[in-house]
Amino acid sequence: MALSLTTTAAACGGSGTTAEPAAPSVSAPAAAPGTPAAFPVTVDHLHGTTEIKARPQRIVTIGLSDHEPVLALGYKPVGVVDWFQVTPFSNWPWAKDKWAGTEPTVLGLREDGVKFEKLVGLKPDLIFAMYSGIQKEQYDKLSKIAPVVAQPKGYDPYAAPWQDLTLLAGRALGEEAKAKELIQGISDRFAEVRKENPQWGKLTAVAADSFKAGQYSAFQKGDPKSAFLAEMGFTIPEEITKRAGTSNVAEFGSEGLNMLDVDRLVWLTTGKEPWERIKNDKVYKELKVAKEARDLFLTYQDPPIGAALSFNTVLSIPYAIDQVTPLIKK
Repeated sequence: MALSLTTTAAACGGSGTTAEPAAPSVSAPAAAPGTPAAFPVTVDHLHGTTEIKARPQRIVTIGLSDHEPVLALGYKPVGVVDWFQVTPFSNWPWAKDKWAGTEPTVLGLREDGVKFEKLVGLKPDLIFAMYSGIQKEQYDKLSKIAPVVAQPKGYDPYAAPWQDLTLLAGRALGEEAKAKELIQGISDRFAEVRKENPQWGKLTAVAADSFKAGQYSAFQKGDPKSAFLAEMGFTIPEEITKRAGTSNVAEFGSEGLNMLDVDRLVWLTTGKEPWERIKNDKVYKELKVAKEARDLFLTYQDPPIGAALSFNTVLSIPYAIDQVTPLIKK
């Protein structure tokens, strides 16, 4: 039985593949660094308040990118959800050193949801479901197995800023001070980029995707990909955010491509085939952003710059800054 977290390819981006990978072996978590914080700790989230009575030893993350703030804080989850199906799971360049060869059990793929029996079999003592669409009914079910930390209050699913996700994980793990330190370090990086590129503060930018011919998605300002561009200094058009409503994407056909005629347009795609399809759209060809080559095409793999933007975590952001900044400057 799978536990659906209302995750969709359109909402989150990604490769759209569905093959089931072989389940890796369960690995022991790393000990958290530094002086142990006092437990129990209590955290508030969308679905209530969760008490974590003791320092967790077997963490499971079912939010699409929740394992990354957990890794950054010194823990290796024993179970994860696989967003982009990279083998081995721990091979992302920004997280590889943190995993140090350890492979977690994959509890499910983005489209399939979490395999509930697999999760139970891992005997978790803490479950993170922050970057997810977990509903109250699902939260209650999981809470019978272990304490659950759901998405932060005040945000739609998949729309909480990376800072809030990192801080929530830090509080749950007794590492709030370290979480704040990591957040400040990345904030300083963004400030440096804005200082070096003040002209970006006067420009609009959009992150977009297209999964099939004639169908397009533009990510509203609350989505991690657009949030990354905003922190680089760009302005995300309000029209897209209004059209998206409670979703993190505005979806439209070729007739709506004029919304993408901005100063900088960043496409996140699965490879060259979507690039050619987008570039050959008759409407798209007529946009100024296309004619003046102010569009940037990034892939989810080889190199995984698009994946780094989609994760938009305390681990992936420094890699994304290093990769994207020179490309936008071009």
